[in-house]
Amino acid sequence: MARDGIAGSPELLAYLHQWGARTDDVLDRVRAETGELPNAAMQVSPDQGALLTVLVRLSGATKALEVGTFTGYSAICIARGLLEDGRLTCLEVDPDFAAIAQRNIEAAGVEERVEIRLGPAKDSLEAMPAEPLYDFAFVDADKTSYPAYYELVLERVRQGGLILLDNMLQRGRVLTRESENAAVVDDLNRAIHADQRVDMAMTVSADGLTLVRKR
Repeated sequence: MARDGIAGSPELLAYLHQWGARTDDVLDRVRAETGELPNAAMQVSPDQGALLTVLVRLSGATKALEVGTFTGYSAICIARGLLEDGRLTCLEVDPDFAAIAQRNIEAAGVEERVEIRLGPAKDSLEAMPAEPLYDFAFVDADKTSYPAYYELVLERVRQGGLILLDNMLQRGRVLTRESENAAVVDDLNRAIHADQRVDMAMTVSADGLTLVRKR
């Protein structure tokens, strides 16, 4: 059994995107339209979106939180995984992205499950009661605020709840810490590894995905 994994060649990634997730016309359109934006790389991959849906369903979540919504692809995936009476709260700082996400969420037919709160995520989190409300959380926002988001979200997730943090490998730059983002994320990786309040596992999914279960 291989211990070092496999290299993600363009051909293999294309195979993964084709066969590693079930999408539909709405998700394909969101992905294509977002792909035309200058910061299209912020969008989650199809296989990562499918993983979000499956993990939300496995967790039996009724209350979910997303920190950083962008154009709504991941929000749709999370909302689709919620139980019938589930609700997703999305935090997005950019009004243009929030408007695009709202349109996409409506096109997906999950608008009754999703609320987008506009403004800095740290402010929105601090305005929430510091109590274990959420079953599931996905963090994919500005990386320099990740340590603050981690603590604020952890406090608001119930015992046994699941938190996912995206971009935890920074395209390999965590090894060299050559950017501020990479240094911050590397420090957080080490802190989560030592955090006895949680169970954790990091995967190479997309740009590194860390799964945290609150003990």
